[in-house]
Formats: sequence, structure tokens, C-alpha cells
Amino acid sequence: MSDKESEVLRAKYLDYCSAQVADLLLFISPDEIYLLAQRAAQERGDPGEVSYVRMVQVATEWLSEKMALPPFEVWVQDYLAHPDRYEEYFLGLWESELPRPQEH
Repeated sequence: MSDKESEVLRAKYLDYCSAQVADLLLFISPDEIYLLAQRAAQERGDPGEVSYVRMVQVATEWLSEKMALPPFEVWVQDYLAHPDRYEEYFLGLWESELPRPQEH
């Protein structure tokens, strides 16, 4: 596998993982996000109240740590065998993660 192919697969994997977390966040109410953020802050020893934006970030980080997402190596094997199964999960973010060719 070339470096370019590896970069694309890594970007697609991160996009897939982001989509999984985002889908779960859609089912969580603002009150539940608050509780998740408070629990995560307590686990990390973060003091005080946080803004709503920071709460969503903390909840997202906490969920991504707790979710059973496949390791990259496992995901790549399955993706290469069945790419059509994953297309609906991509948010399109993977394309923005790739280095852009420099214009002269």
C-alpha cells in the first residue's frame, strides 16, 4: 500500500469514527450532555463549570473513549473487503484531512 493510499484510508477511518460519535450525540439530550460532561470532568479532575460548547467537546471525547470502535487495522481490512458498507457513514471530512497539492 502506498503512502497516499494509507493517508486516504487513515482519513476515511477518522471520518467513520467521527460519524459514529456524531450519530450517538444526536440521540443525547442537552441535559444528558451536561451530565456526561460533568462525569467526564470529574474523572479527569477538571474543576468548575464549563461552557456548553466545551460540554459537547468533553462529552464527545468521553463517548469516543467509551465506544467500541474498531482499531484502524481491523477497520481497514473490513473496509477494503466491503467498501460499499461504509460509504453512507462518511461525512466527507476525510477529504479535508488530505494534504493539498501546492500550487506554484
